[in-house]
Amino acid sequence: MTESFPRLHARTRRFTLGVPRNFTISPDGGRVTFLRTRSGADPVTCLWELDVASGAERLVVDPLALGAADEDLPPEERARRERSRESAGGVVAYATDREVRQAVFALSGDLYLAGLASGEVRRLPAAGPVIDPRLDPTGARVAYVTGGALHVLEIATGADTPLAEPESELVTYGLAEFIAAEEMERMRGYWWSPSGDRLLVSRVDESPVPLWHIADPANPDRQPVPQRYPAAGTANAEVTLHVIGLDGARTAVPFEQEYLVTAAWDAHGLAIVTLSRDQRTMRLLSVGPDTGETTLLREDTDPAWVDIVTGVPARLSDGTLVWVADADGGHRLVVGDEPVTPPSLQVRAVLDVDGDTVLFQASGEPTEIHLWTYAAGTISAVTTEPGVHSGRRAGGVTLVARQSLDTEGTTVSVGAVSIRSLAERPGLEPRVSLVRAGSRELSTAVLLPSWHVPGSGPLPVLMDPYGGPHAQRVLSARRMFLESQWWAEQGFAVVVADGRGTPGRGPAFERETLHDFTISLQDQVDALQGVAALHPGDLDLSRVAIRGWSFGGYLAALAVLRRPDVFHAAVAGAPVTDWRLYDTCYTERYLGHPDEGHYERSSLLADAEKGDAEKGDAEKLERPLLLIHGLADDNVVAAHTLRLSSALLAAGRPHTVLPLSGVTHMTPQEVVAENLLLLQLDFLKKSLHITG
Repeated sequence: MTESFPRLHARTRRFTLGVPRNFTISPDGGRVTFLRTRSGADPVTCLWELDVASGAERLVVDPLALGAADEDLPPEERARRERSRESAGGVVAYATDREVRQAVFALSGDLYLAGLASGEVRRLPAAGPVIDPRLDPTGARVAYVTGGALHVLEIATGADTPLAEPESELVTYGLAEFIAAEEMERMRGYWWSPSGDRLLVSRVDESPVPLWHIADPANPDRQPVPQRYPAAGTANAEVTLHVIGLDGARTAVPFEQEYLVTAAWDAHGLAIVTLSRDQRTMRLLSVGPDTGETTLLREDTDPAWVDIVTGVPARLSDGTLVWVADADGGHRLVVGDEPVTPPSLQVRAVLDVDGDTVLFQASGEPTEIHLWTYAAGTISAVTTEPGVHSGRRAGGVTLVARQSLDTEGTTVSVGAVSIRSLAERPGLEPRVSLVRAGSRELSTAVLLPSWHVPGSGPLPVLMDPYGGPHAQRVLSARRMFLESQWWAEQGFAVVVADGRGTPGRGPAFERETLHDFTISLQDQVDALQGVAALHPGDLDLSRVAIRGWSFGGYLAALAVLRRPDVFHAAVAGAPVTDWRLYDTCYTERYLGHPDEGHYERSSLLADAEKGDAEKGDAEKLERPLLLIHGLADDNVVAAHTLRLSSALLAAGRPHTVLPLSGVTHMTPQEVVAENLLLLQLDFLKKSLHITG
């Protein structure tokens, strides 16, 4: 019997299993190390190596062969995986030495070393459950965190030295704090020097952060899990930096701003990037490792916010700085002091610097992401076929990973050689039309059922957005629309729209969300009306539903509360309902500090509590609303949904709440993920009076 899409979608972790990822190219360009599960349904990630000349792949590490079939993860590792949205198991991260001859990784808290040339894998002794192991560049030592302490292990002798031990249970050394991992894409808290003789280490003190509790109501005998959560307007963790020698000698590295964005330590020196609490000023500082003294190299400011860009700072072989900054209306690559890309090309990330060649991602058309290089004053396109591309470069060799609308899954190539994807076939083919819709010409995807004949009759509509700033749904890649096409096959015309705030169209477009998230709802209405005009007779505007998760859940609930004249039913998953309950870095970037008075306009609680006298005629309509929330969610805590439900109940407004016991923000559990789709379908069909 053919497996249903919801079951396959859940079992394959949204078709991510079996896809090669986390590539490292050896300095000579001859080998590529990467991660991949052994099939599209296998959740255990293995470490592999590709010989570029022959195209031969070799399995280096199989966790099952090491007896790690059942993972027993330390709490800190579970938190890291939640922050990185990691849904697989096994070797989910690894680190190599400079020559990519060895790799270290953790399995169930144990420390392992793999010889990439010999294929030998051995367990190393460690002082406790291991978090984030990293080899020094020479390959002689490995650093790791256990119990909040940073240790260094001499591989040859097995000697283990705790370099920095926490002064209290609220202090850690060498780990990224919640805000860094969740909002700044910094998953690490220490950096080796190029010679491997010392490390730059972050010390995180969570004692200033408010204490929250994540309870498990389904198991009342269990103690609530305490969590330090930096909600908007409250204190962040205190982060300090120290250069620590292998003998434990410590030099403080002071910095004035609230956030440590990243650090880089290479042959040209040590540098850190910091960001002010209001995120309007970013500083790049060089650091003297012997003294801890800092020197300002550049300062970027913006009246709204300064974007954090992955991959910078970086250096050319002669030490010339590589940076990304806004200038003349574009996100531009800066080499030295000069922008070298045109304002029309929106630079998204710097991927690698190989000698004097910079490999970076950028968009001209916002629905596509291409690879480009900068070398010797020249910008060159690496990829030209439509799609979404990522890559790596070293030793003069470029690896390209491509997704597109005309190919299934992800293709990975290194010159003429390919790295196989073992992902399952989804069993359906997205029929996607990418259009510019509405008065703002928003990037929009339209998906109709495969059996629908255009003009043969109107279909109920499902808006399927994320809709929040700094995130995109409308990209030229099939993987973005597999779930949306399944919804279309259930009889919906599905519309996915990226409104103001989403990347790819330049800083001005992104910054229109400043102080007001509700413009995202205006854009969904605009896109809906624009698509209806482009597809006359295909959309039934008297039956329009909207669904979403996280910010998309907020947007879905906002839609039926504020525009019930347009939206007739909503499914809101893990919605942020009160922005005062969400974290400092994300929320304050867009809405400012709560004391500035911009939160009420974007709050759902205010809408729920409105009396009829305060509403316009359209708002007096009541529309079916299904609220879904994982009770173990430590990112958007369940209090968001519970407070909205209480406010709706107090106002006498009908709604439905589906609590998910033991489920986090990711909902990785197969049965949960499968049945969530089916329950949402049933709810929307009943709400829109769809039969059959």
